[in-house]
This record gives sequence, structure tokens and C-alpha cells, in this order.
Amino acid sequence: MESVVKQPMNERFRGYLPVIIDIETAGFDAKKNPLLEIAAVIVEYDNNAELIITESHSAHIIPFENSVLDPSALKFTGIDPYHPFRMAVTEKEALGKLFTPIKHAVKRNDCTRAILVGHNPTFDITFLNAAIERTKIKRSPFHPFSSFDTATLGGLMYKQTVLAKIGKAAGMDWDNELAHSALYDAKQTAEIFCKIVNRWKQLEALAP
Repeated sequence: MESVVKQPMNERFRGYLPVIIDIETAGFDAKKNPLLEIAAVIVEYDNNAELIITESHSAHIIPFENSVLDPSALKFTGIDPYHPFRMAVTEKEALGKLFTPIKHAVKRNDCTRAILVGHNPTFDITFLNAAIERTKIKRSPFHPFSSFDTATLGGLMYKQTVLAKIGKAAGMDWDNELAHSALYDAKQTAEIFCKIVNRWKQLEALAP
């Protein structure tokens, strides 16, 4: 982490470290439909106090026992939950894989907790909390209900609310073939979030 300055990120977001999360599922019911993919992207300050992506983590997940897989959701994402090359792990293993580096990042940034950043994040935080409850994880790094929404921020900054359209308005490349992969979407969302935060900093500097 040599490129990251030891700066008080806790002063920027009221003690929270923004972590971008994207989740792919087999439906819209967090209690019945399983997580299939989860990705987390950590953002921190560089040497110029610009927000950048510093880490990304992801996992493919085995559907939990007695979960319901909605065929229309699987068709939309293109995910085969039982493909032998997915290298999928249990929900608990997947959350542990992501939560450990997130907790380290929270600590090194002198923050109290992570806050979920997502595109329409109510969906992601609902599924994340349901998985935490199922796996009986006692100490999640995330605030249980607060979040930052890039759909709202994108509407403010770029006059767009669809993730791909925000990305294009921000001058980013966009690959529709890779979209709906949790890791790809999380990285694109993280880049958008960084652009908006950094642009806001520039606008603040110009203010009288």
C-alpha cells in the first residue's frame, strides 16, 4: 500500500470508509434467492489526496441449502450456479474472503466502519445483510443500513442514472459483454464514484 498516503479518510466521510459492493443473485428475494457472485472494491487516497481504487476482491458463491433459483434471473446474468469451473465457495467463506481485507482497510484509514457504495444499493445491502444473518457472522465491517448511491450521484453530476450511461458520460470505456459480472460492475461503479468525489473536490477548490 505504498501509493496510499496515511490521511484522515475518517474526516472525509464522517468516519466511514467507502467500499463499493456489487452482488449478482438468483432472484429478488433476499431470504429465498441465493447470492451467486459478490465483489468488493476498496478506494483510498493516493499521494495527491485523490480517491483511487487500491484493492478488489471477489468470489463465486454456492447457492445456500434449499434456496430458490429464479430461471429468469439466471438467464439475465448468464450465470450457471453449478458450472464446475466457477470455483465457488460457501456464503460464509465468500464473506470472510471479502471482510478481512475490508477490515484492514478500515483500520489503516482510521475509520470506524465501512459504508457500502452501490448502484441502487438497497438491493445489495439487503442481500448482504441476509447473507450475514444466515452465516451468523457477528462482526460485519459495514454499517447495517446506510449507503452511498451512485445512481443518485450520477444523476447529480452527469445527468444520467443508468450505470452504463453514467460511465459513458464520464468518458469511461464500457463492455456490455462483461456487464453483470459482479467484479466488472463493482470496478466500474468504483471508478465512477472516484471520479465524482474527485470532481467535487476540484469544484470546492474553485469556490470563493
